[in-house]
This record gives sequence, structure tokens and C-alpha cells, in this order.
Amino acid sequence: MRDADNIRAVEQLGVDWLGFIFWPRSSRYVAAPPAYLPERARRVGVFVDADIEEIKRTATAFQLDIIQLHGSESPDVAAQLRDWKVIKALNIATPADLQVTASYEGLVDYFLFDTKGPSVGGNGTQFDWRVLDAYQGPTPFLLSGGIGPDDAARIRSFRHPRLAGIDLNSRFELSPALKDIQKLTTFLTQL
Repeated sequence: MRDADNIRAVEQLGVDWLGFIFWPRSSRYVAAPPAYLPERARRVGVFVDADIEEIKRTATAFQLDIIQLHGSESPDVAAQLRDWKVIKALNIATPADLQVTASYEGLVDYFLFDTKGPSVGGNGTQFDWRVLDAYQGPTPFLLSGGIGPDDAARIRSFRHPRLAGIDLNSRFELSPALKDIQKLTTFLTQL
């Protein structure tokens, strides 16, 4: 998110976390701190294979609470960021894709299970959530990957003991980095 008024409006909906993308190749890239940063909602910074010192500088400048590693970052990178909560995003298509979680156990606070696709994220498509039946790890996870305004009932029926939250992104936007407040309001009410 980049627009101060939009950030304020989304925060007022009662969401827990707001994301800021720090990957220059993303259409949602945040180059400078917005005029308003969330006060109640926790700030999540999303990085893709960034230099560790760059991550730390950006996390300090934006007063991030949580760092999301959304590239091919190693467990060692996650271990160097323990001053923050850390999310490791993993692209999922089959149960075998979940095996990599073991190497991050104890080093990250959450996993984010996203759809395996042509891009590192923002593909706008869903994977088969039944694949997550194979996830038996202790680390909680966020469900991501093409969740849209019509998915509230499906999410309500999804059950997993480690599900900690859902990621609402591209399908709730008017344009990249600008959320549709009406779609979010309707969805959260249905949820």
C-alpha cells in the first residue's frame, strides 16, 4: 500500500496487518514512506531476495513489525532477521512443496502459502487448499494465492489447526497498491 487515505481506510476496517512491497519489479513497489503509516495495524514489509542490510535499513525506516521473505531466501537469511517477526512465503502446488518448511522451523514465525506460478507472487490464482492437509509442522501459516471477494464462504469452511490468517491482495484492488474499500468491507462482513 502507498496511498495515505487508502491505508487509513483499510486500517479502519479492523484488519490486523497491512503490507508494503519493497520489490522494485512489483507494480505495488513502495519507494518512500507514505504520508500515513498504520498506527494500530501491524506493518509488514515484503522483500524478494533483497540484501540483508537493505532489509534491515528498510525495516527500520518504515518501522516494520514483520518482515515477509517472498523470494528464494535461505533459512540463514531468516535467522539474521530475528529482531522482527518473520514470514517465509512458499509457493505451493503439491504436498511435496511443503517439505521445505522443515528447514525454516524455529527460524520463522509464520509461513505464507501462495500459489506456485510464473511470478513470485500476485498471480491472482488459487492452489488446491486440500494440499495443506499434508502440512503437519508447528509453525502457523497464512493462506494466500488469488483469494477474492467471492471466497468468504470457502474460507469459512476451510479448516486447519495452523491457519493463522488470510492474505487479501490483488483481487481486492482498484489498481496496484490501491485497495477497494467496498470489496474489503463486504468480504469481511461475509467472513
